[in-house]
Amino acid sequence: MRVVQVGSIRIGEGYPLVLIAGPCVIEGEEMVLQSAQRLKEITSRLEIPLIFKSSYDKANRSSIDSFRGPGLERGLAILERVQEEFGIPVLSDVHGPEQIETAAEVLDVIQIPAFLCRQTDLLVAAGKTGKPVNIKKGQFMAPEDMAQAARKVESTGNKKVIITERGTSFGYHNLVVDMRSLGVIREMSCPVFFDATHSVQLPAAKGTASGGERKFVPLLSRAAVAAGVDGLFVEVHPEPERAPCDGANMWPLDFLEPLLVQLKAVDEMVKSHEQIRTE
Repeated sequence: MRVVQVGSIRIGEGYPLVLIAGPCVIEGEEMVLQSAQRLKEITSRLEIPLIFKSSYDKANRSSIDSFRGPGLERGLAILERVQEEFGIPVLSDVHGPEQIETAAEVLDVIQIPAFLCRQTDLLVAAGKTGKPVNIKKGQFMAPEDMAQAARKVESTGNKKVIITERGTSFGYHNLVVDMRSLGVIREMSCPVFFDATHSVQLPAAKGTASGGERKFVPLLSRAAVAAGVDGLFVEVHPEPERAPCDGANMWPLDFLEPLLVQLKAVDEMVKSHEQIRTE
């Protein structure tokens, strides 16, 4: 298993569970800084490594009228403040090769959205930065096919690849999680994360927006951590019902700490035992 380093955080086999968390989209500077502060306080108490996530542009929206965020320059400036004020590494999505160079000046981790995980030029451009690259598995992709996405980044000489499972399309407006995929992805030698909040999304279920089943976040998170993932991806919000993007599946910040207490206990138990193999 390859180890990927993000600042002082080491991600991979044998290392503690890492959390990627933050609001789905940057709604404003004050809200992002408040969320980052609370996340740092919670994860510091629990001694869980944190990477802050929020998108400067949500280009893959259901409707032309959907809120997308402040855009590249303003969004990166806000994320830079998170780095400076709280000492937290930051992650955000990129949607085109033309964004990569500017984004890489700020981001500690470059994220490839699930819908774009096959876009060769985007993956190669991200790889050339030398930064860690988190590839979200497409809802339409078999887990073993993500090896080809990883190879596109690695073709640049950049081996710092993370793959995140976020559910698979199951009919219309629904996703299902096949926990076997977490094991399949680990066999690629890449650290694997589980996206606990997008996995409970109901894509475009509201016509002009996605729905979600937030109540299943704890269940699926416990199962994924028990399966041995290296990290968890959780979009959080102080008031999910008022969020302009993905509110139905985001986890309330007020309930994050008790969830993480459970998940840390599961992670420590799993990693204190040798993996059982029959082959």
